[in-house]
Amino acid sequence: MEWESLPEGCIATILSLTTPEDTCRLSLVSKTFYSAAQYDAVWATFLPHDYSSIISRSDSGSSLLSNSPSLKSLYLALSDRPILIDNATKSFQLEKKSGKKCYMLAARALHIVWGDTPAYWNWKSLTESRFPEVAELLDVCWLEIRGNINTNALSANTCYAAYLVFKMIRASGFFRHPVELSVDVLGVQSTIKEVCLNPNVEGRPVPNRFRGLQRPNLRSDGWLEIKMGEFFNSGLENEVQMSVMEIKGGHWKRGLIIEGIEVRPKEGN
Repeated sequence: MEWESLPEGCIATILSLTTPEDTCRLSLVSKTFYSAAQYDAVWATFLPHDYSSIISRSDSGSSLLSNSPSLKSLYLALSDRPILIDNATKSFQLEKKSGKKCYMLAARALHIVWGDTPAYWNWKSLTESRFPEVAELLDVCWLEIRGNINTNALSANTCYAAYLVFKMIRASGFFRHPVELSVDVLGVQSTIKEVCLNPNVEGRPVPNRFRGLQRPNLRSDGWLEIKMGEFFNSGLENEVQMSVMEIKGGHWKRGLIIEGIEVRPKEGN
């Protein structure tokens, strides 16, 4: 039987069993496929089952819904740019190719030791940040930042990676001792590694202890990110704890600006 002889509704059902990326590609096959690829029933299978609840946690949720005449347009809006939720302490986005959930925990959603002490940390706004506030490190010798997310908030049967998202502005003290990053899925798996947060090493001698350590990459939004670790979300409820630590050196550090910790599907999922 030729595909073109199938009813649109049947083709729509077939498309709903693929992926958003495949559906967009197949919509170019013919007018019939294009029409079937617009069905709300197709995109309802690609949106998370709790998307309405997530959108309701955003101040822009009503506007987002009113400006999305179809579930396809809603899907594309959620994948094109993140929305702020939970009083702008988190952001939510869909990975465009797969529809899997991505979250970023803002600095305000993290536990930062001495974070409320003005002599050590400064909270300020930056136009390039998606969040109303970021945390600027003024001077600490004990750097400890922790965040957590429940696996129920994420897409099941998916390998995730966590990234620290930050900037370094006139930073100092980060070439004395490596920073430890960890991702711990309670009772399941744990990863701890040493990294160098300072990306500006050209023309400067690199201490032996930093050679070969992972360094941050520049993101498309102008921030730096460094991978903290990976974990697999099997679909069973668990708590994922992520941390940034440098408490061994005992020296003063400054110039680190924290936007948050992003948790997104690992590439190639």
